[in-house]
Amino acid sequence: MSTNSPTIPAETARHVLWHFGQDGGSQPGIFTQYLMHTIATADVVNTAKLADVYPDYTAAIVAAKLDPDVITHLQKIAAGLRCARCGDTDGPFDGAGTSLRCEGCIGGAQ
Repeated sequence: MSTNSPTIPAETARHVLWHFGQDGGSQPGIFTQYLMHTIATADVVNTAKLADVYPDYTAAIVAAKLDPDVITHLQKIAAGLRCARCGDTDGPFDGAGTSLRCEGCIGGAQ
């Protein structure tokens, strides 16, 4: 599996949330449903192979399976909450739209 951490787009986050039956999710097409099921049930070797082709889905699903706190992170991505300065999705945030800033950017250099 790749050692870099892929960016998870909002659409991917919404699909993965749907897969796990969480708030903020939206149902994807049938191919993506089967893909997510395949990733979620794959062994380590096949998960690595799938990560080469579908890095965002694989990263989101594996992380959600290993750490329940990732669901909250995916919900923030799905809702479009992202710092306009650094791209962070952890929050807390202040501002709105293109001026939305995370706590670190508000307290640090603007």
